[in-house]
Amino acid sequence: MGDAEPAVQGMTACEVHAIVDWLETRAVVYQINGGWAVDALVGHQTRPHRDVDLFVDAAAVDDIVGWLTARGYAVESDWLPARLELRSGPLRVDVHPMVLDSDGNGVQRGLGTEVFEHARARRTLGVVGGRAVVVATAQRLRELHKGYELREVDVHDLHLLADL
Repeated sequence: MGDAEPAVQGMTACEVHAIVDWLETRAVVYQINGGWAVDALVGHQTRPHRDVDLFVDAAAVDDIVGWLTARGYAVESDWLPARLELRSGPLRVDVHPMVLDSDGNGVQRGLGTEVFEHARARRTLGVVGGRAVVVATAQRLRELHKGYELREVDVHDLHLLADL
């Protein structure tokens, strides 16, 4: 017997495909941000991903949450209107509602009074596991990596380093 493949940790490319298929079949405006977007622009997966950051037409949020719930996901963090994180075992989807204007530009509310603009012109195509997906542009992803508090995984890593 050969060595077993290591267990996949976090969000898989296969699950990203299923989510994008659902969205595109319904013509829902979306974009993927975060680590999967970066890997999509690179054209292949470079690291494990805890979740997929899914920015989606606010009008479709109830429908996608219903669909994800039917697939076994449950709400883990509810920070609406900014974001809603759902989890099914190791799989996580971080849903960020965007209110769209008639041109497809999205505005996402943050925590408090913050608002984030996700312009249609700043979306492009990337590739996840051989499948085209809509992602934020490289320039936009660089901007989105500024000015936020450390994520849970970052805090975890810092605690490990402090204990050495």
